Amino acid sequence: MKTRIILADDHKVMRAGLRNLISQESDLEVVAEASTGREAVELCHEHEPDLVLMDIAMPELNGIEACRQVRDELPRVRVLALSMHADKQYAAGMLGAGASGYLLKDCAYDELVEAIRTVAAGRTYLSPEITGVVLRDYVDRLSGRDAESAFSVLTDREREVLQLVAEGHTTKQIAEKLYVSVKTVESHRQNIMDKLEIRTIAELTKYAIREGLTSLDG
Repeated sequence: MKTRIILADDHKVMRAGLRNLISQESDLEVVAEASTGREAVELCHEHEPDLVLMDIAMPELNGIEACRQVRDELPRVRVLALSMHADKQYAAGMLGAGASGYLLKDCAYDELVEAIRTVAAGRTYLSPEITGVVLRDYVDRLSGRDAESAFSVLTDREREVLQLVAEGHTTKQIAEKLYVSVKTVESHRQNIMDKLEIRTIAELTKYAIREGLTSLDG
């Protein structure tokens, strides 16, 4: 029985490389590819894979929020983060959203395959570089030094709206993507600004990047 995998990364070349490498393993199979977090969630509902190899910096819906939705709606599907970011907010965000593993994109191919098999088997896998980050975050939380973040201050929907605002989508476009009214989007945006005490879109964008909700790196 092959482990069925969905690749979620906004870079087509990256997905092609991963698909080519994974296809060399007789027990692994890529069943679909997603270029946005929202597409990844939809494909998970369609294919119900064993595992999603999830990038974090994706447009429309970042990997952290996509992971959270997948784990909430399809708890049998496991998520393995594969990211270029080794920062605390990314690692803590993905693991807090329910990911079972976290790898850096510069990892060796053998490590990638090992991580996929480990997570698919129901265990947790962290690259050595990430283990230290997670431990420091845990210590900070125990000592009370952990500052409030977007993940503790904002609701799930408010984080979705914040990312889309930061990426330059209009209120009407956001309403269409989230299947809500323009008035609802305006209400969410006002709540976000009130909670964060931020009054301009430029400052909201800076905040979203700093918190790992978007990278705007294309």
